[in-house]
Formats: sequence, structure tokens, C-alpha cells
Amino acid sequence: MTAADWDLVAAFHAQCSEQNLLRRWGRTRLTPRDLTRLLVQAQCWIGLDAHERPLALLCVGPVSREPGVVDLGLQVADDHHRRGIGTALARQAARIARTRGAHTLTAFTQASNAPMLRLLERLGPTRCTRDGPYVEVRIALDACASDTLPHTRTAPT
Repeated sequence: MTAADWDLVAAFHAQCSEQNLLRRWGRTRLTPRDLTRLLVQAQCWIGLDAHERPLALLCVGPVSREPGVVDLGLQVADDHHRRGIGTALARQAARIARTRGAHTLTAFTQASNAPMLRLLERLGPTRCTRDGPYVEVRIALDACASDTLPHTRTAPT
């Protein structure tokens, strides 16, 4: 994805509820400038359906600036939730990050965002750190090598 894909991003966000946008971005509206800033920090993809309509947005990048650590940003359009799209995209993001030398995948989300927390648990063993109403989830990418690994979660600290 590039900044030239703004129309696709806007069409995607039009399919998302205010609650979904707030959960992912902390606000209900994004601007082309926001997208440009995101693209400086991360590699992003737009998932399209069979009719070329946007249904998901995925970003992976070294947001924390920790060597070998990449952050996962993921959002799926409301009417496509609970179909495995987010899990499949997150697994692909983990594979891409690992092949590019990352050892840890992180996500920062609301502690009440149970769907995202369950998705992250499906990727592999998680380590969670609570920060007020938010939680940072870390997943060792070597544990993501197989979809058959046991999935455990440590309690937020």
C-alpha cells in the first residue's frame, strides 16, 4: 500500500463502525496525513475481496524502535469479523516479519478488546503487560513457526 491508496483506505474505513475505528485507531476518523505518517513507520497492505472491495488493513513495522521487534496493526471490516480473516492476515504478518529478521511481534490494544486478544493467542504464547486500560501483547516469532503449537497466555502484569 502507498499513500496513493487513500481512496481504498477511506472506502475500507467507511465499512467500519465508530467503535471499531476507536478500538483500532483511538479515534473515528483518519486523514491522508495519518496514512502518510503510518507508511513511514510500517509496511501496510489492504486486503481485498473477490470483487476488489477492501475488507481488511494490515500494518507491520518497527514502531517501538526496538531491534528485532515489530508491531502489528490489524483491522477487519465489521461485516467480515469472525471469519478467520484477521487470524490469517496476522499469521502472514508474523511470517513476513520473521523472514525479515524480527524475533518479536507486538500489539498494543485496549484490554477490553477480547477479539484481538484471542486472535493474538492463536498466533502463539503471549506475554501481556497491562498499561491502564491498554495491554501490550508480545509474541516470540519462533513460537509462530507452526499452527499446531500449544497456545498459552500469561497474566497481564
